[in-house]
Amino acid sequence: MLSAAVGAMEPIQFQDAAEEARFRALSAELRCVMCQNQSLADSNAQIAHDLRLQVLELMREGKTDREIKDYLVARYSDFVLYNPPVRPATWLLWFGPALMLVIGAAVVVVVVRRRSAVAPAATPDDNEQEW
Repeated sequence: MLSAAVGAMEPIQFQDAAEEARFRALSAELRCVMCQNQSLADSNAQIAHDLRLQVLELMREGKTDREIKDYLVARYSDFVLYNPPVRPATWLLWFGPALMLVIGAAVVVVVVRRRSAVAPAATPDDNEQEW
């Protein structure tokens, strides 16, 4: 049992330096579907290893990088891409942080204006206190 697990995680053997460079570049652009914020290249999860082998197999079948990404997106959605395309399904992902910043700034402006309107105005007699 242990030998099968160790054998499953053996390093990938490349045919040449060009294949290795292409593989590393492609796997750095893809996200591990199990890990929240690790690339396919950085993840130690078993599924990441399986996906790396799948990517290498597709490369060796002559698929382009675009075809490989499309294949993975079809199986795992845009989540597998570090830079998903801008389309209605990903608008929240792309524009959500800016929208939250604008909403936060609006809330701050409203709160500051309300507090300044409620704050009592200083009268000339307030400055001349008798002790």
